[in-house]
Amino acid sequence: MSTIELNKESFQSAIKSDKPLIVDFWAPWCGPCINFAPVFEEVASKHEDVVFAKINTEENPELANGMGIRSIPTLMVFREQVLLFSQAGALTPSQLEELVEQVKVVDMEQIHADIAEQEKRNQDVDF
Repeated sequence: MSTIELNKESFQSAIKSDKPLIVDFWAPWCGPCINFAPVFEEVASKHEDVVFAKINTEENPELANGMGIRSIPTLMVFREQVLLFSQAGALTPSQLEELVEQVKVVDMEQIHADIAEQEKRNQDVDF
């Protein structure tokens, strides 16, 4: 599967996908982004069960700012509308492959339970 391009209109529906979503925030003037692009494409071609997407920060500055992007490339991984990973900097092919495999085996039931517990604790705090 090749990568898809996202923008502020398509981003919300993409994170609601049943498949894990790996997003590369990049810009055309960014040397490390250009060097990372073939790695991202290569790994994407091996994983039909994961959505790989790119967001051009020059064309989507509101989205980049809203997601707190401060340097590029930045990778973010979402699954079931939960941000599981966010890191600036390019990864090697083996690092990206390892990340993909880890995302596939995350116990999302436990993640959602942990989030619910944290939200409950936050509600119980009196200010």
